[in-house]
Amino acid sequence: MKQTRLYFIDIVRAIAILMMLQGHFVDTLLDPQFRSDEYIAFRIWSYFRGITAPTFFTISGLIFTYLMLKAKQKGELNFRIKKGIIRGFMLIGIGYLLRIPLFQLFYGDLGTAWLAVDVLQCIGLSLILIVLLYVFTLKKTLIFSILLFILGTVIFITEPWYRNLEINNLPIAIANYMTKTNKSVFTILPWFGYVAYGGFLATIFYRYLERQTFKKTVITSLFIIGFFLINHSTSFLYYLYRVTDLEIIKLSAGFNYLFKRLGDVFMLFALFYLLEDYLKHSLILKIGQKTLSIYVIHFIIIYGSFTGFGLNRLIGKTLQPWEAVVGALLFWLVVCLIALNYVKTNQFIYGKINRLFGKIKESKED
Repeated sequence: MKQTRLYFIDIVRAIAILMMLQGHFVDTLLDPQFRSDEYIAFRIWSYFRGITAPTFFTISGLIFTYLMLKAKQKGELNFRIKKGIIRGFMLIGIGYLLRIPLFQLFYGDLGTAWLAVDVLQCIGLSLILIVLLYVFTLKKTLIFSILLFILGTVIFITEPWYRNLEINNLPIAIANYMTKTNKSVFTILPWFGYVAYGGFLATIFYRYLERQTFKKTVITSLFIIGFFLINHSTSFLYYLYRVTDLEIIKLSAGFNYLFKRLGDVFMLFALFYLLEDYLKHSLILKIGQKTLSIYVIHFIIIYGSFTGFGLNRLIGKTLQPWEAVVGALLFWLVVCLIALNYVKTNQFIYGKINRLFGKIKESKED
């Protein structure tokens, strides 16, 4: 069977990580007086910043699930599952490590702020859940595909039930994955919903990619579905409420941001899949393949991981709009140069983990 590489996945990952870099830079350093919807530039920036996280979670679900399904086709499924579990825990570990206050560690008082869940922990747990769901469905792709679609839809529709969830009877490290009470930035709900939809898309790519008209069909479908979700999903949810009389659907329709953002993501996917042949430049693809390194570097620079001195403390919210724009461009350049030329986060950590497993295996054999 012909092996077709999905370049648009790396392209979307590159765009998403660059959007995240400038989003965090501007959000952290822009003077508050310019953070107003009175400024059209801020409204546009704010809207597109809101697409970044949904894009990241959806593309993560797509690429991870697609590679897992392709591994099954090649007879390498067990290896891919093992690697996926390791990667999930690795992301969770890095997410916590970036927040640990090292100076407080010397005084034996870490506090609990570092236990807040951010994007890496949420994606890491999501990848582990994808593997468990695949095993739960007995590795049947069709059942797995249907389950992911149902899960994504149910998670989005029931969002009002857990929107302001408070959990007081669980350890804070566990509760933080479900509630923002303790200042978690991301929680597994609703964000796993985007990963589930990405996984669902992956099953479609896996099953139909080799068909001659697949690319045109999927681009058209993503555009149409994306447009519908952005402009008509709210009215459709109200229609479902009138048909079913389920209060939760009415509540979901009244604050329908998840399906609208999913529509934005689908439109973005369609656009870059359409432009794939024009954008598969080696630099863009490399950026898309170095998202973890880029994330770690940018987090250290902006938020001062390990040292406690980042741009948030050194500069603070003091920048004028033009300074924020120029600074964001320079930030892109610096972070990408470091990530592409000097840092190999994935290879380093995977190497350490593999050596650890090797030593454990040798000790058992002895």
